[in-house]
Amino acid sequence: MEQLKEIITPALFVGMIRIATPLALAAIGGTICERSGIINIALEGLILIGAFVSVVVSYFTGSAWLGVLGAVIISALFALLLAYFSINLRANQVIVGTAINIFALGATGFLTDFIFKEAGATPGVAGLNPIKIPVLCDIPWIGEIFFQQKPIIYLTFLIIILSQFILFKTKIGLRIRAVGEHPRAADTVGINIYKIRYLAVIISGALGGLAGAQLALEEIRRFVEYMSGGRGFIALAANVFGKWTPIGSWLGSLLFGFAQALQLRIGVFKIPSEFTNMIPYILTIIVLAGAMGRAT
Repeated sequence: MEQLKEIITPALFVGMIRIATPLALAAIGGTICERSGIINIALEGLILIGAFVSVVVSYFTGSAWLGVLGAVIISALFALLLAYFSINLRANQVIVGTAINIFALGATGFLTDFIFKEAGATPGVAGLNPIKIPVLCDIPWIGEIFFQQKPIIYLTFLIIILSQFILFKTKIGLRIRAVGEHPRAADTVGINIYKIRYLAVIISGALGGLAGAQLALEEIRRFVEYMSGGRGFIALAANVFGKWTPIGSWLGSLLFGFAQALQLRIGVFKIPSEFTNMIPYILTIIVLAGAMGRAT
């Protein structure tokens, strides 16, 4: 019981939200993209590109916020490349996304060595510090979990609410869903399918870049080769689990975040690390196996 009390603490849930944030951002981007009819397999690469660009910009400018802006813009441009090949050239979306993932892995590793003369990692950079919200941060448990977080995590809460509202309560959201579900019907009423799909893919890329910036500037404060660590693919799983809704994707991300946060704290039971390291990925497989049959 004492060991259980050491695990179930506010720090566990703080870790859950922190770990889930890049997953949620990427998953919401994937939701918007897939709702328009484009599968964004490139989320893994977009996270990696966003992380790398955010660190490079932050390193040379001394501003973490400029790093965030750079990550969002460059990842959105790579998503634009995905959109062009998938929409205009009608290339296979999975192959194009996979190509971007492979390019991101190779290019960021090469440029890290080329720019910083260090293999595998960059020097530390200016990051984003936690912001405590007065009064609310003093509430036991709730205050520590929700109101002492870092800026991009607060921004993520806002993005979740806005994207859910826009996607299901506004005209542009209806058009995104119509283009994905019935493109011919959307075309007959004058909706520009190309424009809507381009918009959705670019938004997806921007959110992937923001996810990478959160990972690099709020968590590690440096770039480490392949630091995305499969998060883009777990985000796709969270997307399926959440039935292609922003709030559902966030809840799916929290589930995976909880599994990883638990894995980091479960060492008090002296379970071999080979087993605890498998927890988040086993959970991913179980959730996908259970959710895929009911997801349409």
